[in-house]
Amino acid sequence: MRTRTLGRGGVLITELGFGAAGIGNLFTPVRDDEAYAAVDAAWDAGIRYFDTAPHYGIGLSERRLGEYLRSRPTGSYTLSTKVGRLLEPHDGGGTDLASGFAVPATHRRVWDFSAAGVRRSIEESLGRLGVDRIDVVYLHDPDDHAEQVFGEAYPELERLRGEGLVDAIGAGMNQAKMLTRFVRDTDVDVVLCAGRYSLLDQRALPRLLPAAAARDVSVVIGGVYNSGLLADPKQGGTFDYALAAPEVVERALKFKELAEHHGTTLRAAALAFPFGHPAVTGVLVGTRSVDEVLDTAEQFEAPVPAEFWSDARDRNLLAADVPTPEQKDRA
Repeated sequence: MRTRTLGRGGVLITELGFGAAGIGNLFTPVRDDEAYAAVDAAWDAGIRYFDTAPHYGIGLSERRLGEYLRSRPTGSYTLSTKVGRLLEPHDGGGTDLASGFAVPATHRRVWDFSAAGVRRSIEESLGRLGVDRIDVVYLHDPDDHAEQVFGEAYPELERLRGEGLVDAIGAGMNQAKMLTRFVRDTDVDVVLCAGRYSLLDQRALPRLLPAAAARDVSVVIGGVYNSGLLADPKQGGTFDYALAAPEVVERALKFKELAEHHGTTLRAAALAFPFGHPAVTGVLVGTRSVDEVLDTAEQFEAPVPAEFWSDARDRNLLAADVPTPEQKDRA
């Protein structure tokens, strides 16, 4: 699988990354053996970039991913995690389903973008992951904490990068506006933009992606399936974490019909689309089972004919100024 370098540094990622929220029991339980089998399938498929966070299963995702990766040689993979939510012990019982994870509520999340909180978060992640350094650290969902993030959290990440505890730093969000500020006003290596650059949503295109290209900052795209609608479009499906509007479903169905007309799939087109912009370095896809991993890897390798993109523009499914990838062999 192809690799690319993040920003101006030396951190390499595979173009397709493994998003580990699923093995943190996102929405429904995943057994330990199922989680390890999914990561193993990703490894066998050539994926060497793995992304997690303390938020995912209140530490379960980090623990599972770390346990698997300890069986692999140091330096043979790239690992990213996130800061911004500290995990405090909680003895109230119950489950964490209100936050989206089917795990016992043994801890509660506390927002903390202070310098001390960032350092503590990384130290605790190192313990859960069982590693002595982290390749990439993202500020996680700092939407409502701008003053503290830019005043304390980001400078602390710079210090940690300077100390060699972290190799690359950035921010991960479901919006493009603040990510653009990170690109323009800081020295981040990478930003993770979820759901804002896909076949159905190009809000990252006007400002974020040009700014990243100009500053040589890498962009990793998450949410390429837009909450599943671009994986299986149908009325009643979800888009951007909510029930999809009928007109959005209709547009997704038109993309699916066009993909099938050109001998490919909607999933393949959704995975290929972000690479039309030169600022995009990789895509992260959340997978939780061997079957999901194998399907994602297969779709990622599948070529998407150039005619698909030109027809999408001709049918007004994509605007004329949206960059699209040329047909390429990803094997």
